[in-house]
Amino acid sequence: MAQILAPSTQWQMRIPKFSANLSPMTSKMWGSLLLKQNKKGLAKTSAKFRVFALQSGNNTINRLENLLNLDVTPYTDKIIAEYIWIGGSGIDLRSKSRTISKPVEHPSELPKWNFDGSSTGQAPGEDSEVIIYPQAIFKDPFRGGNNILVICDTYTPAGEPIPTNKRHHAAQIFSSQKVADEIPWFGIEQEYTLLQQNVKWPLGWPVGGYPGPQGPYYCGAGADKSFGRDISDAHYKACLYAGINISGTNGEVMPGQWEFQVGPSVGIEAGDHIWCARYLLERITEQAGVVLSLDPKPIEGDWNGAGCHTNYSTKSMREDGGFEVIKKAILNLSLRHKEHISAYGEGNERRLTGKHETASIDQFSWGVANRGCSIRVGRDTEKQGKGYLEDRRPASNMDPYIVTSLLAETTVLWEPTLEAEALAAQKLSLKV
Repeated sequence: MAQILAPSTQWQMRIPKFSANLSPMTSKMWGSLLLKQNKKGLAKTSAKFRVFALQSGNNTINRLENLLNLDVTPYTDKIIAEYIWIGGSGIDLRSKSRTISKPVEHPSELPKWNFDGSSTGQAPGEDSEVIIYPQAIFKDPFRGGNNILVICDTYTPAGEPIPTNKRHHAAQIFSSQKVADEIPWFGIEQEYTLLQQNVKWPLGWPVGGYPGPQGPYYCGAGADKSFGRDISDAHYKACLYAGINISGTNGEVMPGQWEFQVGPSVGIEAGDHIWCARYLLERITEQAGVVLSLDPKPIEGDWNGAGCHTNYSTKSMREDGGFEVIKKAILNLSLRHKEHISAYGEGNERRLTGKHETASIDQFSWGVANRGCSIRVGRDTEKQGKGYLEDRRPASNMDPYIVTSLLAETTVLWEPTLEAEALAAQKLSLKV
C-alpha cells in the first residue's frame, strides 16, 4: 500500500515559471492549496490515495510518489522495521524506523533498541535511555514488500519493565499454567471517533453545530448518515494485509464514530493485535488529515460515548455446562468491580452513566441480551448453555493488555471467600 499523503481525488499543483525564486512553501500554504481543485476539468479519481506531482518552472517533476512506492526487494535483502511502543500517557503510540539486514520471521531475530524516554514522559533527562524489546511482528501495509511493523514493550537498561509497560505483567498472567490451560479467547470491539483536524469537531458535523439526533447513523449508508467510511475501509484492508485478526467494522450510533472488531484472539495476542490496529488507524487518519479520538465521551449531551467492549471466554465456558462457569465468572467480576473500573480507561465516568447503552459506573449488573448492563450474556449462550460473556465497561481508550489480563486473573486465578461468594450470588440472583 502506498503512503497516503492526499485525499483520493488526484490533485495537481503547478508553480508558474516566474515563481522559481519564491521561498519554500510553509505547511499552511500547502494546506490551502490542497483545497483547490483543478478547475480546467473534472478531477480524476483513483482507487488509492495519491501524492502530489509538483512541477517547477524548468519542467522538472518531483516524483515523490514513485519513491514512496518503490519496491527495493530486487536490489537488496535489507528491510525496514518500524519499531512501535506505547508512550508516556499510556495511550499514545510512538515509532521509529530501523534498517534490518535481511527479512525476519520472529521477534527474537530482531535487535533490542532504545529511545529518549525524557521526550516521551517515560524517563528523566539525566537517565533518559529506555530499551525497547521486540515482541510481535506484522507486515507493513505502508511500505509493503518484506518490511515490517514491530510491537515492542519498554524496559530500563537494567531490564526492569517501566511503569507504562503493561504488556510485561499481562504476559505473566497469560503464561501461568492455569490460565494457559483455559485458552482464553478475546474479541475486542474498538470504537473511535473521527474529528475534523482544525476544529476538533466530529467528521461530517457542521462546524459549531449539530447533526440530526441519533437513529439513522448506526450501520447507515448515505452522504448525510455516514462520515469517514473511506478511512474505515482503508483501515480494514490495512489490518488484513498486516496480519491483524480483524473480524469486522461498522458505523456507530453517533455520526462520525466507527468501530472495528479484532478476534477471536488468544491471550497476549489480543493486546498486540489491538495496539497494532490502533497504530495503523493513527497513520491512516494522519495521512487523510483527520484526527483520531479515543475519548470515551467526545461530545457531551445526548450522544453515545465510545467504548471497547471485550468479549471473553475460556475453554470451560465454551464446553458443555459452560453457562455455570460463566455465572461463576460474573460473580467474581462483581466482587472486583471497583478494581476493574479503575483499570478500564480514563474519563470513563463521563460515559458509564446508565444511559446510551451503558450501565452505571457505580453499580455492577448483568443480564441476557441487555446492553444496559455491566456484563451482557448473549441469547445464544443462554440457549446453548455455553459460550462467552461481554464486558461492556471498558472505555475506548483502555489498554487491552490490562483489560484482557485482568479478566483472566479475576475469572481464572482469583478466588473470593465463601462468604463473599454467597452474598454476591444472592445479590445477583446467580446459582453457582
